[in-house]
Amino acid sequence: MENNNKILLAAGIGVAIGGILGILFAPDKGAETRNKIKESANKLADTFKGNAAKIKRNVNTAGESIKQRMDFVDDKVNEYI
Repeated sequence: MENNNKILLAAGIGVAIGGILGILFAPDKGAETRNKIKESANKLADTFKGNAAKIKRNVNTAGESIKQRMDFVDDKVNEYI
């Protein structure tokens, strides 16, 4: 799970850098270039928000799993006491 997050982060950064370099070297007017940079930044922000939501869900799922296991262990310990 940790490797997937690293891969997603690296891919997002690569897309952002590639997009910015492509825009900066494109032969467009200044206003068009600024609009493209703004659009790319918005897409990148959306990507990070989506990744953050996925990470949050994964953490919550792991937390619930741990809680269930701890409850199970607690029940078993109480049975033996």
